[in-house]
Amino acid sequence: IDEVNNGTLSLEEALTDTMRIDFYYRHLLYVAKAINEGTDLRGYFAWSLLDNFEWAEGYTVRFGINYVDFKTMKRYRKHSSIWFKKFLLE
Repeated sequence: IDEVNNGTLSLEEALTDTMRIDFYYRHLLYVAKAINEGTDLRGYFAWSLLDNFEWAEGYTVRFGINYVDFKTMKRYRKHSSIWFKKFLLE
């Protein structure tokens, strides 16, 4: 998922991660299908809760569902974080 991994995006553009929401939604549809077909699924983890250091790319690639301003360490909820909360409450 590379839509928000571009360092030239504004904060608002980086927070609007619709491709990530679509990725998780589609992936979780298959998770639900597997469970309905009898798979003993014990957990699911999103990569990653926060933007973090990636060994090959440093801080330039942002995989988190929460944006981190690495200069101030302030966190911002991406749209995918808000979506996940709603999804988990359903």
